[in-house]
Amino acid sequence: MLLLEFTIEPFHEGKPGQHVRAAIEAVEAMGLEVEFGPFGSSVVVSPLSVAEVSGAILAQAFANGATHVSLHAERVPPMAEKSEKGETGT
Repeated sequence: MLLLEFTIEPFHEGKPGQHVRAAIEAVEAMGLEVEFGPFGSSVVVSPLSVAEVSGAILAQAFANGATHVSLHAERVPPMAEKSEKGETGT
């Protein structure tokens, strides 16, 4: 699994604009859970869906007024996946 972290600008503390909300809603419409944070958001995706999810974030953010999108991807270690799901691994 891959962790996608993204930050969408312009940044308005405590007031995410439509450029942020639209990107998050697009990802959630794919059945994924977005962790919304004060300075960025993240979502765990399969390697097969990373292009589709990344594309949706970028397309919706820029279509709704974003000026800049930072996107970072990293592989989630297998134990972290189990911990996030509440499993102990035993």
